[in-house]
Amino acid sequence: MEIAKHQVSESIKDVYILQTGIFYFFENYIVSEINEGIHFTWQEAKELIGLAYQHYGNDKKISYISNRINTYSVKPQDWIRFFTEDHNLEHYAIVTYSKSSFMTAALEKLFFKSKMKRFENLDAAIKWVENKQQ
Repeated sequence: MEIAKHQVSESIKDVYILQTGIFYFFENYIVSEINEGIHFTWQEAKELIGLAYQHYGNDKKISYISNRINTYSVKPQDWIRFFTEDHNLEHYAIVTYSKSSFMTAALEKLFFKSKMKRFENLDAAIKWVENKQQ
């Protein structure tokens, strides 16, 4: 399910449409919907990280929901760079709708140092992130 069609869409604070996808900024979390066929690497991540710091500031802990409605690839080793440069996520939820997305998420988990959880639907991911932030 696309976040724009979800009931929580009323709470969207800002939307960023980039070449890589659409990023929805909420009070305490970001939902991404990466475009079909993108290879998401550190270069693409840096742009999003910059937007997050602009929007939330440097001290606010936020969560990230990767709503994988499209098929794309991720360079999982880039998570090492994310943490090496002292970036942080409170929680990371991945919503997968296909076997290939599930496999990518499993590989990413090997490189991710914070709390990460995989979900099969957007509702569950949103509930998990919102409950963790209370």
